[in-house]
Amino acid sequence: MIDPNYSWPSADGAWTDLPEPARRAMVASGAAAWERVFHGRATYNKQWRLARPPVLTADAWRELNEVCDRLAQLVLDACRRRVDTAGELRRLLGVPAGETRLLDESEPLTEALLAAYRPDVIFTEGVPKFVEYNIDSSLGGGFDADTVIQRFAQLYAEHGILDELPVRAAPSLLDQRFVAIREELGLPDGARLALLMDFDADYPGLDDPETFIRILDPLAVRARDFGIDLVIAPLSTATLDAERRLVVDGAPVDALFRLFVPNRVTPTAGLDAVAGALAAGTLPMFVSAAAWLLGNKTTFAWLWEDVDALPADDQTLIRRHVPYTVPLTVAVLDRALAEQAELVAKPADGSAGHGVLIGPDLSPSDWAEGLRAAVDRGGAILQQYLPADRVPMDFVQIETGETVTADVPYSLAPYLFGRTASGGLARVGYPGGDGILNLAHGVLLTGILLTD
Repeated sequence: MIDPNYSWPSADGAWTDLPEPARRAMVASGAAAWERVFHGRATYNKQWRLARPPVLTADAWRELNEVCDRLAQLVLDACRRRVDTAGELRRLLGVPAGETRLLDESEPLTEALLAAYRPDVIFTEGVPKFVEYNIDSSLGGGFDADTVIQRFAQLYAEHGILDELPVRAAPSLLDQRFVAIREELGLPDGARLALLMDFDADYPGLDDPETFIRILDPLAVRARDFGIDLVIAPLSTATLDAERRLVVDGAPVDALFRLFVPNRVTPTAGLDAVAGALAAGTLPMFVSAAAWLLGNKTTFAWLWEDVDALPADDQTLIRRHVPYTVPLTVAVLDRALAEQAELVAKPADGSAGHGVLIGPDLSPSDWAEGLRAAVDRGGAILQQYLPADRVPMDFVQIETGETVTADVPYSLAPYLFGRTASGGLARVGYPGGDGILNLAHGVLLTGILLTD
């Protein structure tokens, strides 16, 4: 049950509540073993690694996930108040026909679209703020978050650092995803599941598919514990057999775990094969491409448009946790120009920070030019600017091995699969960084520890 007036603990409270000797040992062991902890993990940062992960209270993590789940439901409800099908939603959002690949325009908007989601959450004055909502199966960072936090936990166990302390890694988001895939698709034990990726996408390591797939081998091993025969392959290699079943790695598959973004996927014969199998009804897919439309940032504007007519608790939830959002049109341009220091402009269907205009960071002329260009293009939103709180974190400098404590911004991304909470991804800034929390700007990725 959500408490709309929940008192959020301080960002570093769970960490500072740990015994000081344990904290010292965690930082020292993490700094000494940073290569082991972060081996093979995605980052563009060549100077810094985290010496420890963030620590949260289990109560706060539970409350955050309950807010995540309710907001996802409110997003779906806002869409369903306006339209009934995926095609109608696409048109209402102004998304061009054909841009969202594999979209069945006749598909009704049902609860099944909430099989997988991960919001991006920053903290402003101690309160979580949902700056965007990723609703889809193509949620990046999960393997990195799970792997890093399990390595930290194993390191601490080897040294006995957390013995007798109520501290543990957050639940495995990869495990919960396997549970949700089987339940959502109704797969039998031993089902052959294809995990297909677009290796032309922009993500560290995708330029070497063989090495990347080898790094993911532990994922396939883990899938067996959940009755899944996981086959990891480039999307481009998929084909169809005579019965219009999808063939991956030499044999038909029972289902597809789609780990590619439907509006930026590279057109290939493999993508055509997936489309053919879907059209033939031979390929259950986790998840429908219609889910991607729910993550369009225009839905945040709809939440605010509808807020006064919602139940009191939902009104409080939106006003407390969702930054005020409106479509960026010529009608609000004068206000946007006048209130530059308080606003951010974003492409409604964008991600990874591409095309984002942060009012306080730009000159008035650049802000005005960017806004007018966004209005001309269409499909953008205007959102309240919320600075991310800074939290003390510990780092190791790669070149010297020196440990440094610095106040940095961070964000959390809880993963929910099958409406069930699991682990999360923390994006952490670094000493001297620009404060933009995405991978291209050198942000560091980890999972989280929970304490009772």
